[in-house]
Amino acid sequence: MSNHHTYKKLEIVGSSPTSIEDAINNGLAECSKSVKNIEWFEVVETRGHVENGQVGHYQVVIKVGFRIEGS
Repeated sequence: MSNHHTYKKLEIVGSSPTSIEDAINNGLAECSKSVKNIEWFEVVETRGHVENGQVGHYQVVIKVGFRIEGS
C-alpha cells in the first residue's frame, strides 16, 4: 500500500420529487452501484423541474470523488 492516495472526480446529476437532500442521496446511491471507493462529494449546482407551477423534481449536480484503487 502506498503512503498517499490519488483520487478521481466525476460529475453526476441526482434528482428527487421530495427534497434536495434526497436528490443527493439518490444520486450517490446509484453512483455507488458502479463506482468503488467513493469518499466525498460536493454539490456544485442546484436546480429543479417545474410542473404546473410547482416543484416536480429537485435536481443537484454533484462532483463525486473516489480513491483510485491501490493508491
